Amino acid sequence: MIKNVKSRQEVLEFDFFGLRPSSRKTPMRRAALLALPLFFATYFVSACSDSAATIPTIAYPETKRGDVVNKPFGQTIADPYRWLENDVRSDKEVASWVESQNKVTNAYLDTLPGRDIFKARLKQLYNYERFTIPVKKGGRYFYSRNSGVQNQRVLYVRDSVDGAGRVLIDPNSWAKDGATALAEWSASDDGARVAYAVQDGGTDWRTIRVLDVNTGKVLGDEVEWARFTTIEWTKDGSGFFYARFPEPKQGTASQAGVENHAVYFHAIGTPQTQDRLVYATPDQPTMVHSVISITGDGRYVAILSTPGTPGNTLSVVDLQSADWKPRKLIANLDDHWSVVGNVGTKFFLMTNKDAPRLKVVTMDIAATVPVVRDVVPEQDSVLNGASLVGGRLLLSYLVDVKTEVRRYTLEGKTDGVVKLPGIGTAIGFEGEEDDEETFYGFTSFNAPGIIYRYDVVSNTARIWSEAKVATDLNQIVVEQHFYKSKDGTRVPMFIVRRKDVTNPAPTVLNAYGGYRLIDPPGFTPALLAWVEQGGVFAIAYVRGGGEYGRAWHEAGRRQNKQNVFDDFIAAGEYLKAQGITSQDGLAIQGASNGGLLIGAVVNQRPDLFAAALPQVGVMDMLRFDKFTAGKLWVDEFGSPAREADFRNLFSYSPYHNIQSGKDYPAILATTADTDDRVVPGHSFKYVAALQAADIGPKPHLVRIETRAGHGAGKPTDKIIEETADMWAFAAHWTGLKVKPAK
Repeated sequence: MIKNVKSRQEVLEFDFFGLRPSSRKTPMRRAALLALPLFFATYFVSACSDSAATIPTIAYPETKRGDVVNKPFGQTIADPYRWLENDVRSDKEVASWVESQNKVTNAYLDTLPGRDIFKARLKQLYNYERFTIPVKKGGRYFYSRNSGVQNQRVLYVRDSVDGAGRVLIDPNSWAKDGATALAEWSASDDGARVAYAVQDGGTDWRTIRVLDVNTGKVLGDEVEWARFTTIEWTKDGSGFFYARFPEPKQGTASQAGVENHAVYFHAIGTPQTQDRLVYATPDQPTMVHSVISITGDGRYVAILSTPGTPGNTLSVVDLQSADWKPRKLIANLDDHWSVVGNVGTKFFLMTNKDAPRLKVVTMDIAATVPVVRDVVPEQDSVLNGASLVGGRLLLSYLVDVKTEVRRYTLEGKTDGVVKLPGIGTAIGFEGEEDDEETFYGFTSFNAPGIIYRYDVVSNTARIWSEAKVATDLNQIVVEQHFYKSKDGTRVPMFIVRRKDVTNPAPTVLNAYGGYRLIDPPGFTPALLAWVEQGGVFAIAYVRGGGEYGRAWHEAGRRQNKQNVFDDFIAAGEYLKAQGITSQDGLAIQGASNGGLLIGAVVNQRPDLFAAALPQVGVMDMLRFDKFTAGKLWVDEFGSPAREADFRNLFSYSPYHNIQSGKDYPAILATTADTDDRVVPGHSFKYVAALQAADIGPKPHLVRIETRAGHGAGKPTDKIIEETADMWAFAAHWTGLKVKPAK
């Protein structure tokens, strides 16, 4: 399988509002592909800003101010809304505040004429059949499918590559509100069983169950408190490996931290209390062992561990040994390592050690002191994934954010390329070292998802599944631009718009900028719902991501975080200077770390933007490490407990840098009341501070979803409603004239 260094949890079935996974340390689910029916009609767009001519006064709910004051490193810092950090499920005062805020926000959104139009159109756009890339086990093919607007994807199996699909697991019946999802899943090597994780209400916690594929019955096995884990079966199907945290005290699961993660083995037919502890690091309690994999021959378990650093340790367990004693092959956290595959004791690894753009090496673990040898040295492009399948190395490279897949022999000799259908994103290539069959998916902003069955020996592919899109996608154009940031750095940006939109138009600018992560080009209904109205969608690949390797990430990390904000501000200035965006028509959007980005740049350049849509953002940079998974982010942001880091964090923390006396853009922050990744207190405090500040008459609101987490597992109907609200808000304040389809 191609081991992506960084990617979306659902790389091809992504949505800009489906949000990125944690500090991108959570395991990837099976990648999926999107397509959508898009009907073009005649729309009209105006670049004027008359929407702001008359701004009604909003009576915000009264928010109590506390008297909390901290004095870190001699700096006096008031935190009047500290009480909003409390859990909405147990604090009645916070629950009342949430209810009041939602009431005001909904009343305002009800006045926007574009809201119902966007909602109706998004329902149409999401109503298309889509599949995930199939996984072959025991001659069977496992995949997920959504028939259209189902809230959750359904797991299917085929007994042959082109056979009829049979439903295995349908999570849509698990909860009335559709908020209980099928998360990670794994089929046993013989295809007889599936271990699957249940995610309730968007939480990061998982309960793992087991299904008999032949009978369709759920077995009695149940594993609780799994979190940040993959599921890996032994070769003989006797059980599986997973990672979990200790059971939290009753009533504290939503606020529980991330310490003492450990890897266990669960034997089928036994209670969880008998699960075997395989790997733990009690001397390093913040280490997370989220990537567990078993080699194709079934002999070794590989465990990647990190406390949130860009680098990780690598340990292996020889399952042929009696004691399953872990052996640490890489003990330091200086570099990234991941396992591509093995041939006997020779491991193929992907690493950025002495290779900022990554390379493939081998390590023979039969040696007492294994030696690392280059197989495919660092190239001029960034290596984003690698697979050992059918006796070949298939390496996925990023060339200015576009995918190229290159073939190599196991000795490192070039062996051609995998011909892709165009410029876009390709992922997949999962399989065994001796299996000639694999699958990959391809997508782009204006190309629906296609899944290919690929023959490694002949280097040929045929379509296995292709989305049927009832529209002429030739009317959508995708352009790649490059612009200069404040310090002269060349930054890439994709621009998506209708072919007939050639004049300045209202624009949504999106970015992420952190954790070495990349947002690859992909098909999404949310983007097209905006673009088909005549708007422009732009994605800036700012520093902090992994688009150009290690150096690109380092340039946007810790003390260099301001570069991320400068890059994004420069993107907005470029869009206006080039006549792409209307002067009063720039909205900005980002989620999670991207929500932090939006909050920071609004404070620094409120004059540049007409509207801002920060989603589940990290807004209090002085206390982020106090909650749930926040300790894992210290290596990316720096520690508030270290003075140099503190002063840097304080300089851009969105909650602490709101500028009274400045005219701010319209802001609609979004969060979820049960987000246990970035707790909603970040957004609650930020919005309370906005509403209390003298920052102009435009609305500064928060939309708080119920029974939803950080994004993964969110039901389709909630995604549609949230997107419609954001687009209607952005359209109103950028001057986009929203018209129903004719």
